[in-house]
Amino acid sequence: MDRVLIANRGEIACRIIRSCRAAGLSPVAIHSDADANAMHVRLADAARRVGPAPVAQSYLDIEAVLQAARSLGVRFVHPGYGLLSENPAFARRVAEEGLCWIGPDPDTIEAMGDKDRARSIADAAGVPVLPGSPRLDAADEGRLAEAGRAVGFPLLVKATAGGGGIGMRRVDRPDALVATARSVAQLAERTFGDPGIFLERLVARARHVEVQVMGLGDGRAVHLFDRECSVQRRFQKVIEEAPAPDLPRETRAGLARAATTLAAAQRYLGAGTVEFLVDGESGAFFFLEMNTRLQVEHPVTEMITGLDIVGLQLELAAGRTPTDLADREPAGSGHAIECRIYAENPARRFLPSPGVLSRFELPALHRDLRIDTGYAAGDEVSRWYDPLVAKLVVLADDRGRALERMADALRAVRIEGIATNVSFLSRVLGDQEFRAGPVDTGYVDRALSRLLEQNAGPSTSARAAPAPSGRRPPDSG
Repeated sequence: MDRVLIANRGEIACRIIRSCRAAGLSPVAIHSDADANAMHVRLADAARRVGPAPVAQSYLDIEAVLQAARSLGVRFVHPGYGLLSENPAFARRVAEEGLCWIGPDPDTIEAMGDKDRARSIADAAGVPVLPGSPRLDAADEGRLAEAGRAVGFPLLVKATAGGGGIGMRRVDRPDALVATARSVAQLAERTFGDPGIFLERLVARARHVEVQVMGLGDGRAVHLFDRECSVQRRFQKVIEEAPAPDLPRETRAGLARAATTLAAAQRYLGAGTVEFLVDGESGAFFFLEMNTRLQVEHPVTEMITGLDIVGLQLELAAGRTPTDLADREPAGSGHAIECRIYAENPARRFLPSPGVLSRFELPALHRDLRIDTGYAAGDEVSRWYDPLVAKLVVLADDRGRALERMADALRAVRIEGIATNVSFLSRVLGDQEFRAGPVDTGYVDRALSRLLEQNAGPSTSARAAPAPSGRRPPDSG
Protein backbone atom coordinates (compact mmCIF):
# COMPACT_ATOMS: atom_id res chain seq x y z
CA MET A 1 0.00 0.00 0.00
CA ASP A 2 1.44 3.38 -1.01
CA ARG A 3 2.21 5.72 1.86
CA VAL A 4 1.36 9.43 2.03
CA LEU A 5 3.40 11.67 4.30
CA ILE A 6 1.25 14.48 5.69
CA ALA A 7 3.66 17.36 6.20
CA ASN A 8 1.37 19.16 8.61
CA ARG A 9 -0.41 18.87 11.94
CA GLY A 10 -3.73 19.36 13.72
CA GLU A 11 -7.15 19.25 12.15
CA ILE A 12 -5.93 19.42 8.56
CA ALA A 13 -3.66 16.41 9.07
CA CYS A 14 -6.57 14.48 10.58
CA ARG A 15 -8.80 15.50 7.69
CA ILE A 16 -6.24 14.35 5.09
CA ILE A 17 -5.90 11.02 6.90
CA ARG A 18 -9.61 10.33 6.27
CA SER A 19 -9.26 10.84 2.52
CA CYS A 20 -6.10 8.73 2.36
CA ARG A 21 -7.89 5.82 3.96
CA ALA A 22 -10.87 6.22 1.63
CA ALA A 23 -8.43 6.09 -1.32
CA GLY A 24 -6.71 2.95 -0.07
CA LEU A 25 -3.52 4.80 0.86
CA SER A 26 -1.56 4.60 4.11
CA PRO A 27 -1.28 7.97 5.92
CA VAL A 28 1.85 8.67 7.95
CA ALA A 29 2.59 11.73 10.07
CA ILE A 30 5.29 14.00 11.41
CA HIS A 31 5.32 15.68 14.79
CA SER A 32 7.25 18.05 17.01
CA ASP A 33 7.97 17.30 20.64
CA ALA A 34 4.88 19.30 21.60
CA ASP A 35 2.72 17.14 19.32
CA ALA A 36 4.14 13.73 20.22
CA ASN A 37 0.73 12.49 21.37
CA ALA A 38 -1.44 14.68 19.14
CA MET A 39 -4.54 13.29 17.47
CA HIS A 40 -3.00 13.31 13.99
CA VAL A 41 -0.16 11.16 15.34
CA ARG A 42 -2.59 8.76 17.02
CA LEU A 43 -4.64 8.37 13.83
CA ALA A 44 -1.72 7.86 11.42
CA ASP A 45 -0.28 4.45 10.56
CA ALA A 46 3.20 5.66 11.58
CA ALA A 47 4.88 8.90 12.62
CA ARG A 48 8.30 10.47 12.94
CA ARG A 49 9.65 13.27 15.13
CA VAL A 50 10.94 16.30 13.20
CA GLY A 51 12.19 18.50 16.01
CA PRO A 52 11.39 20.53 19.14
CA ALA A 53 8.25 22.58 19.66
CA PRO A 54 9.17 25.81 17.81
CA VAL A 55 7.71 25.59 14.32
CA ALA A 56 10.91 26.81 12.64
CA GLN A 57 12.82 23.92 14.22
CA SER A 58 10.30 21.21 13.36
CA TYR A 59 7.46 21.56 10.87
CA LEU A 60 9.35 24.17 8.81
CA ASP A 61 12.62 22.22 8.81
CA ILE A 62 12.66 20.93 5.22
CA GLU A 63 15.53 18.50 5.71
CA ALA A 64 13.95 17.03 8.85
CA VAL A 65 10.65 16.52 7.05
CA LEU A 66 12.40 14.87 4.09
CA GLN A 67 14.37 12.60 6.44
CA ALA A 68 11.06 11.52 7.94
CA ALA A 69 9.73 10.82 4.44
CA ARG A 70 12.77 8.68 3.64
CA SER A 71 12.58 6.72 6.87
CA LEU A 72 8.86 6.07 6.43
CA GLY A 73 9.19 4.92 2.81
CA VAL A 74 6.51 7.19 1.39
CA ARG A 75 5.50 7.73 -2.21
CA PHE A 76 3.46 10.93 -1.81
CA VAL A 77 3.82 14.13 0.23
CA HIS A 78 0.73 16.19 1.06
CA PRO A 79 1.55 19.61 2.57
CA GLY A 80 -1.93 20.54 3.82
CA TYR A 81 -2.22 24.31 4.29
CA GLY A 82 0.07 26.79 6.00
CA LEU A 83 3.55 25.70 7.07
CA LEU A 84 5.46 24.48 3.96
CA SER A 85 2.43 24.19 1.67
CA GLU A 86 3.38 27.18 -0.49
CA ASN A 87 7.15 26.83 -0.22
CA PRO A 88 8.52 26.16 -3.73
CA ALA A 89 11.90 25.07 -2.35
CA PHE A 90 10.18 22.32 -0.37
CA ALA A 91 8.16 21.20 -3.40
CA ARG A 92 11.35 21.02 -5.47
CA ARG A 93 13.18 19.04 -2.81
CA VAL A 94 10.29 16.56 -2.65
CA ALA A 95 10.62 16.01 -6.40
CA GLU A 96 14.40 15.66 -6.13
CA GLU A 97 13.83 12.86 -3.62
CA GLY A 98 11.80 11.02 -6.27
CA LEU A 99 8.53 11.54 -4.40
CA CYS A 100 5.16 12.73 -5.72
CA TRP A 101 4.25 16.24 -4.59
CA ILE A 102 0.51 16.66 -4.04
CA GLY A 103 0.09 20.16 -5.41
CA PRO A 104 0.90 22.37 -8.37
CA ASP A 105 4.27 22.74 -10.04
CA PRO A 106 6.89 24.51 -7.86
CA ASP A 107 7.30 27.23 -10.50
CA THR A 108 3.59 28.01 -10.20
CA ILE A 109 3.83 28.10 -6.41
CA GLU A 110 6.75 30.51 -6.69
CA ALA A 111 5.05 32.75 -9.24
CA MET A 112 1.76 33.04 -7.38
CA GLY A 113 3.45 33.31 -3.98
CA ASP A 114 5.00 36.63 -4.98
CA LYS A 115 1.98 38.92 -4.90
CA ASP A 116 3.55 41.51 -7.18
CA ARG A 117 4.35 38.86 -9.80
CA ALA A 118 0.93 37.24 -9.33
CA ARG A 119 -0.79 40.55 -10.06
CA SER A 120 1.15 40.83 -13.31
CA ILE A 121 0.22 37.27 -14.31
CA ALA A 122 -3.44 37.91 -13.57
CA ASP A 123 -3.39 41.17 -15.51
CA ALA A 124 -1.80 39.42 -18.51
CA ALA A 125 -4.55 36.78 -18.36
CA GLY A 126 -7.22 39.49 -18.56
CA VAL A 127 -8.28 39.19 -14.92
CA PRO A 128 -9.20 42.55 -13.33
CA VAL A 129 -6.54 43.75 -10.88
CA LEU A 130 -6.77 46.55 -8.31
CA PRO A 131 -4.61 49.62 -8.89
CA GLY A 132 -1.38 49.19 -7.00
CA SER A 133 2.36 49.64 -7.00
CA PRO A 134 5.20 47.34 -8.03
CA ARG A 135 7.39 45.77 -5.34
CA LEU A 136 8.89 48.43 -3.06
CA ASP A 137 11.72 48.78 -0.59
CA ALA A 138 10.39 50.25 2.67
CA ALA A 139 13.68 52.12 3.12
CA ASP A 140 13.17 54.09 -0.13
CA GLU A 141 10.99 56.86 1.30
CA GLY A 142 10.89 58.90 -1.90
CA ARG A 143 9.65 56.07 -4.09
CA LEU A 144 7.26 54.99 -1.34
CA ALA A 145 5.69 58.46 -1.15
CA GLU A 146 5.42 58.66 -4.92
CA ALA A 147 3.71 55.26 -5.08
CA GLY A 148 1.31 56.29 -2.32
CA ARG A 149 0.24 59.40 -4.23
CA ALA A 150 -0.29 57.34 -7.38
CA VAL A 151 -2.38 54.65 -5.66
CA GLY A 152 -4.35 57.07 -3.47
CA PHE A 153 -5.51 56.94 0.15
CA PRO A 154 -6.79 54.98 1.96
CA LEU A 155 -4.60 52.11 0.83
CA LEU A 156 -3.15 48.83 2.04
CA VAL A 157 0.51 48.06 2.58
CA LYS A 158 0.97 44.36 1.84
CA ALA A 159 3.84 41.89 2.02
CA THR A 160 4.73 40.43 -1.37
CA ALA A 161 5.18 37.03 0.27
CA GLY A 162 2.95 35.04 2.58
CA GLY A 163 -0.79 34.99 3.04
CA GLY A 164 -3.52 34.42 5.59
CA GLY A 165 -3.80 38.14 6.29
CA ILE A 166 -0.27 38.28 7.72
CA GLY A 167 1.66 41.35 6.62
CA MET A 168 -1.22 43.65 5.68
CA ARG A 169 -1.93 47.10 7.14
CA ARG A 170 -4.32 49.91 6.30
CA VAL A 171 -2.99 53.45 5.84
CA ASP A 172 -5.40 56.39 5.77
CA ARG A 173 -2.95 59.33 5.57
CA PRO A 174 0.30 59.99 3.72
CA ASP A 175 2.13 60.87 6.95
CA ALA A 176 1.56 57.34 8.28
CA LEU A 177 2.84 55.53 5.19
CA VAL A 178 6.56 55.30 5.95
CA ALA A 179 6.16 53.96 9.49
CA THR A 180 3.54 51.43 8.40
CA ALA A 181 5.63 50.28 5.45
CA ARG A 182 8.62 49.70 7.70
CA SER A 183 6.49 47.76 10.18
CA VAL A 184 5.05 45.50 7.47
CA ALA A 185 8.49 44.96 5.92
CA GLN A 186 9.96 43.95 9.29
CA LEU A 187 7.07 41.55 9.96
CA ALA A 188 7.41 40.07 6.48
CA GLU A 189 11.15 39.58 6.97
CA ARG A 190 10.61 37.79 10.29
CA THR A 191 7.71 35.66 9.09
CA PHE A 192 8.48 34.92 5.45
CA GLY A 193 12.17 35.77 5.10
CA ASP A 194 11.28 38.42 2.50
CA PRO A 195 10.88 42.14 3.36
CA GLY A 196 9.27 43.06 0.04
CA ILE A 197 6.08 45.14 0.13
CA PHE A 198 3.67 46.77 -2.30
CA LEU A 199 0.76 49.19 -2.09
CA GLU A 200 -2.79 48.44 -3.16
CA ARG A 201 -5.89 50.60 -3.34
CA LEU A 202 -8.36 49.98 -0.52
CA VAL A 203 -11.92 49.31 -1.67
CA ALA A 204 -14.51 50.64 0.76
CA ARG A 205 -17.28 48.19 1.68
CA ALA A 206 -15.53 45.38 -0.17
CA ARG A 207 -16.58 41.74 0.01
CA HIS A 208 -13.97 38.98 0.05
CA VAL A 209 -15.16 36.28 -2.34
CA GLU A 210 -13.03 33.39 -3.53
CA VAL A 211 -13.42 30.67 -6.14
CA GLN A 212 -12.30 27.08 -5.66
CA VAL A 213 -10.59 25.78 -8.79
CA MET A 214 -9.26 22.38 -9.78
CA GLY A 215 -6.69 22.31 -12.54
CA LEU A 216 -6.07 19.18 -14.61
CA GLY A 217 -2.50 20.15 -15.50
CA ASP A 218 -3.12 20.23 -19.26
CA GLY A 219 -4.61 23.68 -19.69
CA ARG A 220 -8.05 22.66 -18.45
CA ALA A 221 -9.51 23.94 -15.20
CA VAL A 222 -12.94 23.77 -13.59
CA HIS A 223 -14.45 25.78 -10.76
CA LEU A 224 -16.24 24.36 -7.74
CA PHE A 225 -18.23 27.55 -7.11
CA ASP A 226 -17.53 30.50 -4.86
CA ARG A 227 -17.22 31.16 -1.14
CA GLU A 228 -17.93 34.23 0.97
CA CYS A 229 -15.10 35.05 3.39
CA SER A 230 -15.94 38.60 4.43
CA VAL A 231 -16.39 37.94 8.16
CA GLN A 232 -12.81 38.69 9.16
CA ARG A 233 -10.97 40.03 12.17
CA ARG A 234 -7.55 41.53 11.47
CA PHE A 235 -7.74 40.02 7.99
CA GLN A 236 -8.21 36.53 9.52
CA LYS A 237 -11.32 34.71 8.29
CA VAL A 238 -13.77 33.62 11.00
CA ILE A 239 -16.94 32.46 9.21
CA GLU A 240 -17.22 31.28 5.60
CA GLU A 241 -20.17 30.42 3.39
CA ALA A 242 -20.73 28.68 0.07
CA PRO A 243 -22.02 29.93 -2.20
CA ALA A 244 -21.52 33.64 -1.52
CA PRO A 245 -24.97 35.05 -0.68
CA ASP A 246 -26.79 37.49 -2.93
CA LEU A 247 -24.16 37.80 -5.63
CA PRO A 248 -25.59 39.08 -8.93
CA ARG A 249 -25.63 36.29 -11.49
CA GLU A 250 -23.31 38.13 -13.85
CA THR A 251 -20.80 38.77 -11.04
CA ARG A 252 -20.82 35.13 -9.99
CA ALA A 253 -20.29 34.00 -13.57
CA GLY A 254 -17.52 36.57 -14.07
CA LEU A 255 -15.67 35.40 -10.96
CA ALA A 256 -15.81 31.77 -12.07
CA ARG A 257 -14.65 32.66 -15.56
CA ALA A 258 -11.75 34.78 -14.29
CA ALA A 259 -10.60 32.11 -11.83
CA THR A 260 -10.63 29.26 -14.33
CA THR A 261 -8.97 31.43 -17.00
CA LEU A 262 -6.11 32.21 -14.61
CA ALA A 263 -5.69 28.55 -13.59
CA ALA A 264 -5.84 27.30 -17.18
CA ALA A 265 -3.27 29.85 -18.33
CA GLN A 266 -0.79 28.35 -15.85
CA ARG A 267 -1.64 24.74 -16.74
CA TYR A 268 -2.45 24.49 -13.07
CA LEU A 269 -2.56 21.03 -11.44
CA GLY A 270 -4.67 20.29 -8.40
CA ALA A 271 -6.63 22.37 -5.92
CA GLY A 272 -6.22 26.12 -5.75
CA THR A 273 -8.19 29.17 -4.70
CA VAL A 274 -8.42 32.48 -6.50
CA GLU A 275 -9.39 35.30 -4.14
CA PHE A 276 -11.19 38.47 -5.19
CA LEU A 277 -12.47 41.70 -3.73
CA VAL A 278 -15.99 42.57 -4.85
CA ASP A 279 -16.95 46.24 -4.65
CA GLY A 280 -20.16 46.30 -2.64
CA GLU A 281 -21.34 49.45 -4.42
CA SER A 282 -20.48 48.90 -8.09
CA GLY A 283 -20.32 45.09 -8.17
CA ALA A 284 -16.92 45.25 -9.88
CA PHE A 285 -14.44 42.60 -8.79
CA PHE A 286 -10.65 42.54 -8.60
CA PHE A 287 -8.00 39.84 -8.22
CA LEU A 288 -6.40 39.64 -4.76
CA GLU A 289 -4.20 36.56 -4.83
CA MET A 290 -4.10 32.88 -5.69
CA ASN A 291 -3.47 30.32 -2.97
CA THR A 292 -1.74 27.30 -4.49
CA ARG A 293 -2.93 24.87 -1.84
CA LEU A 294 -5.91 23.60 0.08
CA GLN A 295 -7.82 26.24 2.05
CA VAL A 296 -9.03 26.11 5.65
CA GLU A 297 -12.57 26.73 4.36
CA HIS A 298 -12.62 23.99 1.71
CA PRO A 299 -15.27 21.97 3.66
CA VAL A 300 -18.07 24.39 2.71
CA THR A 301 -17.32 23.69 -0.95
CA GLU A 302 -17.27 19.95 -0.29
CA MET A 303 -20.64 20.21 1.44
CA ILE A 304 -22.43 21.89 -1.46
CA THR A 305 -20.79 19.76 -4.17
CA GLY A 306 -20.54 16.39 -2.45
CA LEU A 307 -16.93 16.15 -3.66
CA ASP A 308 -13.84 15.20 -1.67
CA ILE A 309 -11.28 17.83 -2.69
CA VAL A 310 -8.41 16.03 -0.95
CA GLY A 311 -9.45 12.83 -2.71
CA LEU A 312 -9.32 14.69 -6.02
CA GLN A 313 -5.83 15.96 -5.13
CA LEU A 314 -4.70 12.39 -4.47
CA GLU A 315 -6.05 11.16 -7.80
CA LEU A 316 -4.39 13.95 -9.77
CA ALA A 317 -1.07 13.41 -8.01
CA ALA A 318 -1.24 9.73 -8.98
CA GLY A 319 -1.62 10.74 -12.63
CA ARG A 320 -5.33 10.00 -12.93
CA THR A 321 -7.94 12.47 -14.14
CA PRO A 322 -10.92 12.27 -11.75
CA THR A 323 -14.15 11.47 -13.56
CA ASP A 324 -15.92 14.00 -11.33
CA LEU A 325 -13.88 16.72 -13.06
CA ALA A 326 -13.36 15.39 -16.59
CA ASP A 327 -16.75 13.98 -17.49
CA ARG A 328 -19.11 16.66 -16.23
CA GLU A 329 -19.36 20.11 -14.81
CA PRO A 330 -19.53 19.79 -11.02
CA ALA A 331 -22.93 20.65 -9.58
CA GLY A 332 -23.70 22.44 -6.35
CA SER A 333 -26.81 22.69 -4.21
CA GLY A 334 -27.82 24.09 -0.86
CA HIS A 335 -25.99 26.53 1.39
CA ALA A 336 -23.07 25.68 3.69
CA ILE A 337 -21.59 27.68 6.57
CA GLU A 338 -18.33 27.09 8.44
CA CYS A 339 -17.46 28.54 11.85
CA ARG A 340 -13.87 28.40 13.10
CA ILE A 341 -13.59 27.72 16.83
CA TYR A 342 -10.38 29.26 18.15
CA ALA A 343 -8.63 28.97 21.50
CA GLU A 344 -8.75 32.69 22.11
CA ASN A 345 -10.29 35.09 24.56
CA PRO A 346 -12.55 37.73 22.98
CA ALA A 347 -12.70 39.60 26.28
CA ARG A 348 -8.90 40.02 26.17
CA ARG A 349 -8.63 41.33 22.63
CA PHE A 350 -8.79 37.77 21.27
CA LEU A 351 -5.47 36.78 22.80
CA PRO A 352 -4.64 33.10 22.20
CA SER A 353 -5.69 30.86 25.10
CA PRO A 354 -3.57 27.69 25.19
CA GLY A 355 -4.24 24.98 27.74
CA VAL A 356 -5.62 21.49 28.37
CA LEU A 357 -9.10 20.67 27.14
CA SER A 358 -10.57 19.43 30.41
CA ARG A 359 -13.95 19.21 28.67
CA PHE A 360 -14.42 18.96 24.92
CA GLU A 361 -17.92 18.13 23.75
CA LEU A 362 -19.06 18.89 20.20
CA PRO A 363 -22.51 18.36 18.66
CA ALA A 364 -23.48 14.93 17.40
CA LEU A 365 -22.58 14.37 13.77
CA HIS A 366 -25.25 13.89 11.13
CA ARG A 367 -25.48 14.09 7.36
CA ASP A 368 -25.71 17.88 7.31
CA LEU A 369 -23.20 18.61 10.09
CA ARG A 370 -19.47 18.10 9.71
CA ILE A 371 -16.76 18.63 12.32
CA ASP A 372 -13.06 18.91 11.53
CA THR A 373 -10.80 18.90 14.57
CA GLY A 374 -7.41 17.73 15.75
CA TYR A 375 -8.32 17.46 19.43
CA ALA A 376 -10.14 15.33 21.96
CA ALA A 377 -10.86 15.80 25.66
CA GLY A 378 -7.62 15.79 27.62
CA ASP A 379 -5.50 17.08 24.73
CA GLU A 380 -3.48 20.26 25.06
CA VAL A 381 -3.88 23.24 22.76
CA SER A 382 -0.24 24.27 22.49
CA ARG A 383 0.96 27.84 22.71
CA TRP A 384 3.37 27.07 19.88
CA TYR A 385 0.86 26.72 17.06
CA ASP A 386 -2.22 28.17 15.45
CA PRO A 387 -5.10 28.28 18.00
CA LEU A 388 -7.70 26.71 15.67
CA VAL A 389 -9.48 24.05 17.74
CA ALA A 390 -12.29 22.88 15.47
CA LYS A 391 -14.40 23.78 12.46
CA LEU A 392 -18.17 23.29 12.50
CA VAL A 393 -19.72 23.04 9.04
CA VAL A 394 -23.43 22.80 8.29
CA LEU A 395 -25.48 22.34 5.13
CA ALA A 396 -29.11 23.29 4.53
CA ASP A 397 -31.42 24.03 1.63
CA ASP A 398 -30.96 27.79 2.02
CA ARG A 399 -29.00 30.35 4.01
CA GLY A 400 -31.71 30.99 6.59
CA ARG A 401 -31.96 27.32 7.52
CA ALA A 402 -28.16 27.01 7.52
CA LEU A 403 -27.89 29.89 10.00
CA GLU A 404 -30.36 28.23 12.34
CA ARG A 405 -28.62 24.86 12.02
CA MET A 406 -25.26 26.44 12.85
CA ALA A 407 -26.72 28.31 15.83
CA ASP A 408 -28.01 24.99 17.18
CA ALA A 409 -24.61 23.38 16.66
CA LEU A 410 -22.80 26.13 18.54
CA ARG A 411 -25.24 25.88 21.45
CA ALA A 412 -24.25 22.22 21.80
CA VAL A 413 -20.53 22.99 22.17
CA ARG A 414 -19.06 22.55 25.65
CA ILE A 415 -15.38 23.39 26.01
CA GLU A 416 -13.61 23.93 29.34
CA GLY A 417 -9.98 24.52 30.29
CA ILE A 418 -9.41 27.24 27.71
CA ALA A 419 -11.22 30.33 26.53
CA THR A 420 -12.84 30.14 23.09
CA ASN A 421 -14.69 32.36 20.64
CA VAL A 422 -17.85 30.21 20.60
CA SER A 423 -20.06 32.84 22.22
CA PHE A 424 -18.65 35.46 19.86
CA LEU A 425 -19.53 33.27 16.86
CA SER A 426 -23.04 32.81 18.21
CA ARG A 427 -23.51 36.56 18.50
CA VAL A 428 -22.34 37.05 14.91
CA LEU A 429 -24.88 34.49 13.71
CA GLY A 430 -27.63 36.30 15.62
CA ASP A 431 -26.59 39.80 14.56
CA GLN A 432 -29.15 41.45 12.31
CA GLU A 433 -26.58 43.02 10.00
CA PHE A 434 -24.95 39.64 9.35
CA ARG A 435 -28.27 37.82 8.99
CA ALA A 436 -29.51 40.38 6.47
CA GLY A 437 -26.26 39.87 4.51
CA PRO A 438 -24.12 40.16 2.66
CA VAL A 439 -21.58 41.96 4.86
CA ASP A 440 -18.26 43.48 3.86
CA THR A 441 -14.79 42.93 5.30
CA GLY A 442 -15.17 45.85 7.70
CA TYR A 443 -18.24 44.34 9.36
CA VAL A 444 -16.56 42.83 12.44
CA ASP A 445 -14.61 46.00 13.23
CA ARG A 446 -17.76 48.12 12.95
CA ALA A 447 -19.88 45.73 14.99
CA LEU A 448 -17.26 44.60 17.49
CA SER A 449 -18.62 46.43 20.53
CA ARG A 450 -22.06 44.89 20.21
CA LEU A 451 -20.66 41.47 19.26
CA LEU A 452 -18.60 41.39 22.46
CA GLU A 453 -21.52 42.20 24.74
CA GLN A 454 -22.28 39.37 27.19
CA ASN A 455 -19.70 37.28 25.38
CA ALA A 456 -18.89 35.10 28.39
CA GLY A 457 -20.69 31.77 28.30
CA PRO A 458 -20.26 28.05 28.96
CA SER A 459 -17.54 27.85 26.31
CA THR A 460 -15.28 30.32 28.14
CA SER A 461 -13.33 29.06 31.13
CA ALA A 462 -12.45 31.41 33.96
CA ARG A 463 -9.25 29.40 34.40
CA ALA A 464 -7.97 29.92 30.88
CA ALA A 465 -4.19 29.74 30.58
CA PRO A 466 -2.37 33.02 29.96
CA ALA A 467 -1.35 33.66 26.38
CA PRO A 468 2.32 34.17 25.55
CA SER A 469 1.61 36.93 23.04
CA GLY A 470 -1.12 38.55 20.98
CA ARG A 471 0.21 37.29 17.63
CA ARG A 472 -1.05 34.20 15.87
CA PRO A 473 1.66 31.75 14.87
CA PRO A 474 2.11 31.94 11.08
CA ASP A 475 0.69 28.51 10.18
CA SER A 476 -2.90 29.55 9.43
CA GLY A 477 -4.41 28.77 6.07
